[in-house]
Amino acid sequence: MSDKNKDHGVLYLGIDLGTSRTSVSASNGERETVSSFVGYPKDVVARKLLGTDVLYGDHALEKRLSLNLFRPLSKGVIHTGEEDSDDNMRAAGDLIGEIIRRAKPRKDELVYAVIGAPAEASFTNKEAILKAAREHVDSVMLCSEPFAVAYGLDYLDDVLVIDIGAGTVDLCRMHGTMPEETDQLTLTSGGDFVDAAFTERLQKTCKGATFSTRMVKEAKERFGSVADSMEPAVVHFPVNGKPTSFDVTEDLREACRLIIPPIVEGLGKLIGSFDPEFQDRLKNRVLLAGGGSQIRGLDTAIETHMHEQLGGGKVQRIEEPMYGGANGALKIAHDMPADYWEQLK
Repeated sequence: MSDKNKDHGVLYLGIDLGTSRTSVSASNGERETVSSFVGYPKDVVARKLLGTDVLYGDHALEKRLSLNLFRPLSKGVIHTGEEDSDDNMRAAGDLIGEIIRRAKPRKDELVYAVIGAPAEASFTNKEAILKAAREHVDSVMLCSEPFAVAYGLDYLDDVLVIDIGAGTVDLCRMHGTMPEETDQLTLTSGGDFVDAAFTERLQKTCKGATFSTRMVKEAKERFGSVADSMEPAVVHFPVNGKPTSFDVTEDLREACRLIIPPIVEGLGKLIGSFDPEFQDRLKNRVLLAGGGSQIRGLDTAIETHMHEQLGGGKVQRIEEPMYGGANGALKIAHDMPADYWEQLK
C-alpha cells in the first residue's frame, strides 16, 4: 500500500482515552465524547428494565442503582493489579468499542487508531490500553496526550503543553523532535484531585447536607474559577431530605487553586533543564489544554505564578479543550506512513 492510496478503505481515528471523558475525532468527520463510565445490569430484573447488557457514559450514571458501574481508568490508565482488574479491562475494552462505534466506521473499512495516554504511563499501563483496543481496531498505536495536543496545532518547536485531565496533569516540552522521557512530566493533581479537595471543604461548610461525587463535580464544572472575583457558587444539597442552598464560592476557589503550584513547579523543572539559550522562548509559549483548562482564570493565574517563580511566562488556552488531544491524535494517524501502519497490524 503506497502513501498515495493509503487512505482508501481506511478510517483513521484519534482517541483521547480519559479518566473522566473519552473523545474521538475521525477522518470521516465524526466527533464524539462520552463520559468514561461503563455499567452492567446487576441482575435479571435490571436487565429486563434496561433492555441491554451494557450502558455507557451519562446514561450509565443515571441508571447506576441498577448497575455494576465501572470507571475503568484511574489517573489516565486502566486499573490493573487489583481484584477487579479483569472487570476493568472488560469495561475499558467495551468503552473503546463504544467510542469507535460512535465514529460510525463502515463495515468494509479498516480502522487505524492513535490513542493518547498519559505522558509518563508505564510499559504495563500502555500494554493494558493496547490490549483493550486491539479487539476493536485493525491497527493501533499510542502517543503522549500533550504531544498530541501540540501536534494537532502544529506547535512542534519550543513550546510547553499543559494537559489537565481528571486523573493527571501532563506536561510536555516540544523542541522540533519527538519528545523523550526527559521532556515530559505527569502530575496526579488533576480534576479528581480538585474534586476531593472541594468535597473535604464542603463536608465542613455544608453541615448536615448529603451530596454525591457527581453533584460535587457538576458544581465544579459549572462554577469553577481561580479568580479573585468570580460568580457566586450557590449549590442546593438536601438536608434531611429538604433542598437547602449553600454558598460554596470560597471553598471552590480554594480547591481549584491547589493545582496551580504543582503545575508551575513542573514547568520550572522542564524549563530549567532546557538549553539556556531557548528557555525564555519556551517559557513564553505555554499551551493550556484538557477539560481542566476550562476553570475560569486559570491561564492568567498560571502566568502570574510563572512571573513570580520563573521571572516570566505567557499562557494560551487552546480553543477546543475537549477535542484537542483527539484532534491531534487523528492528525498523527493521518501523517504516519502506510508501511508503519502495516508493521503495527
